[in-house]
Amino acid sequence: MSNIEKTFPKNIKAVVFDFDGVFTNNKVYLSEDGKESVRCDRSDGWGIGILQKYDLLLSVMSSEVNPVVLRRCEKLNLECYHQLKDSKYKCFLQWCEEKNISPSEVIYIGNDENDVECLKNAGCGIVPADAHDSAKKVSDFVLSKKGGDGAVRELADSISIYFNKT
Repeated sequence: MSNIEKTFPKNIKAVVFDFDGVFTNNKVYLSEDGKESVRCDRSDGWGIGILQKYDLLLSVMSSEVNPVVLRRCEKLNLECYHQLKDSKYKCFLQWCEEKNISPSEVIYIGNDENDVECLKNAGCGIVPADAHDSAKKVSDFVLSKKGGDGAVRELADSISIYFNKT
């Protein structure tokens, strides 16, 4: 078992993702007419497909207002909470309650200050290699891949290995 797999909850029931800085490289492209776009890694989309084979609950929680978050989640068939005005942590706890699971059964992946409470209180808090120090300090594991550059796929591959060994 690899180091990352040792940090996973014994009974993984869900994976919750932040969007910007996890599915993206945390950069935004702005056109002259004010439209924003982001870059996502197709291998991360493939990683979501891998996770969907394991009957896990999968959700994205983002404070981002840009509709690109919702569009990407629709394409990947992911439940999406975006434009969160309240804290992500409050959404995370409500979501766990609605799904009838304990936060200790959830892997949470985020990259910045607004993810800290979720990272600390999930069964396993994971961050991309380029996460903000505030998130790294409270995480259980730092991935080798950066956000938007295969971090989701790296996590998905590790979860797949975990399930195939148990």
